[in-house]
Amino acid sequence: MREHTAGGMTRRGVLGIGGALGLMAATGLSASAVLARRPSITGAELRSAVPLPPPFQVPLPIPSLLKPVSADRYEITQREASAEILPGLKTPLWTYEGTFPGPTIESRRGRPITVTHRNELPVPTVVHLHGGRTPAASDGYPTDLVLPEGWPQAIARHGHGMHDPRAVVTQQTRDYTFPLDQRPTLLWYHDHRMDFTAPAIWRGLAGLHIVRDGAEDSLGLPAGRRELPLMIADRAFAADGSLDYPALDPTLRERPGVREPYLAGVLGDVILVNGAPWPVHEADAARYRLRILNASNARHYELEAVTDDGRRLDLVQIGADQGLLATPVTHRLLPIAPAERYDVVVDFSGVPVGGRVRLLNRLGSGRTRDVMAFVVARKAADDSRIPPILSTDLPTWRRTDAVGVREFAFRTGRMHGGRGWLIGGQPFDPARSDVTTRLGDVEVWRLIADVHHPVHLHLVGFRVLSRRGRPPLPHDAGLKDTVSLRPGEAVEIITRFDGYRGRYLFHCHNAEHEDMAMMANLEII
Repeated sequence: MREHTAGGMTRRGVLGIGGALGLMAATGLSASAVLARRPSITGAELRSAVPLPPPFQVPLPIPSLLKPVSADRYEITQREASAEILPGLKTPLWTYEGTFPGPTIESRRGRPITVTHRNELPVPTVVHLHGGRTPAASDGYPTDLVLPEGWPQAIARHGHGMHDPRAVVTQQTRDYTFPLDQRPTLLWYHDHRMDFTAPAIWRGLAGLHIVRDGAEDSLGLPAGRRELPLMIADRAFAADGSLDYPALDPTLRERPGVREPYLAGVLGDVILVNGAPWPVHEADAARYRLRILNASNARHYELEAVTDDGRRLDLVQIGADQGLLATPVTHRLLPIAPAERYDVVVDFSGVPVGGRVRLLNRLGSGRTRDVMAFVVARKAADDSRIPPILSTDLPTWRRTDAVGVREFAFRTGRMHGGRGWLIGGQPFDPARSDVTTRLGDVEVWRLIADVHHPVHLHLVGFRVLSRRGRPPLPHDAGLKDTVSLRPGEAVEIITRFDGYRGRYLFHCHNAEHEDMAMMANLEII
C-alpha cells in the first residue's frame, strides 16, 4: 500500500490557541509533558451572569416532528425567536422554525426528501446534514451560502480574504435534497457557514433527523414514548438572559474568532438537554431507548446512569453514529465527544416507583456534573427486547482491501506570525484540493492529535481499526462518522469512499477549532 501525508497549502493566519499551549507557555513544560496529563477538556468555561435553577425541575421537552408540505418535501424557515430556557428569562435565539432544537425530521431509508430552507436571519447560513450520505450539491459546503435579503453577493464570495471559485451562493432560499440511501440512524442538521459555525450552533441552529427502516422496526426495541431523543449541549447566559459567547464580532458578520482565553474551545456552565436546563423525565419501570447526541461546541462527556442509592445502571449500546451495531455492547461509563451519537437502552424496571436515576457527566465538575434525571413514576408492561443480533449489513472492510494509507496530524502550529489549528500543518483553504480519492476506493487513515479533536468525515462512515496501535475501545464499535482523538493519541480508521463524486470535507468538530481553520477538502472522483 502507498503512504501519503496531507499536502502543503496556504490560507489566512489564525489567532493563537490557548489551552494546552497556554499551559506550556505558563509553566515551561514540554508539549509531551502537558499532553501526558490527559486533561478531560480542551477549552475554557464561560460562567453565567444569572442565578441558575436547581437541577431536575424542568420537564424534558421532546422536539416536535416536522410535517411535510407535500409528499417528501419539507420547508424550514431560519429566523430569530426567543424562548424561556432558564425559568423567568427570555433568551434570544437563532432557530429553525422558531424552536431550539429545531423540529425533528423523520424519514425512511431509500426514500429521498427535499428540504427547502429559507434564511430570514441577519447573516448568511449553510445547512449540513451531519452523517448524511448526501450529493455534494446538498452537503452544505461552508461557502455554499444562503444569503439573507439585502446581503451583497460579492461579500459572500470574497469574505475574509478568500475566494472560492466553486461556491454556489443562493439568495434567501435553497433546496437540499437527501437521498437517504443509508442505514437507519440518528443524524442531525446544523449550520456550517465558513468561519462562523461555532457561534451559529451556539445560538440555536441545530436539529435532529431520524432515518428508519422496516428491518429496525421489526427488532422489538423500545419505541414510541419509550424512545427519547436527547440533544445534550452546554451554554452560558449573560445578565439579560441572552446566550453568552465570546465572539470577536458579536454580529457574526465580518470578523471570525473568539477572545483569547477561549481559542481552544468554548464551554458553558449550563447543561441543556433538548433545550432545557438539567431536565427531568417521568418514566415507566421499563426499558427506554435513548438516542443521544453531543451537540456541544467543545465539551466532552462521560455519561453514567446512577440511582439515588448509588447503583449504576447498564448503558446497553445498540447503535453508533451510522446506525445499529452487529451485537449489543454493555457500558457503565460512555464517553461522547462533540457530534458523536450513541443509541443506548436503559432498563428502569429494577428501580422502585418514585425512585430517581440521574444521568451524570463524570468529566464535569460542580453544576456540569449533572445532565438530567429520570423519575420512575409507575409500573408498566414492557414487551420490548434487545435482540442478540441487531444488524447484519455492517461493512467488512479489511486492511488488505485498502489501496493506501494516509496520515493526518491534527495539531496547533505557527503560520503568518500567529498560531492556528491545522491539519497536516496547513490551514483550510476552500480553493485548494487536499485529498483526492476515487469513488469506490477503500483507504486507511491514521489520525494523530495534540489535544482533544473529534474528527468528522462527510459523506462516508468508517470503522475504527486501532487506538495507539492497540485494538479499538468498546465504545468504538459499529460504523461511525466522528471519532474522538484524545490528547497525544493516534487512531486508525478504515472506510470506502462510495456514494457520490464531488467535493466534501473532513474536519475537527470542536466547533471553535473548525472555525479557526481545522478543515480539509476531500475530492471524490
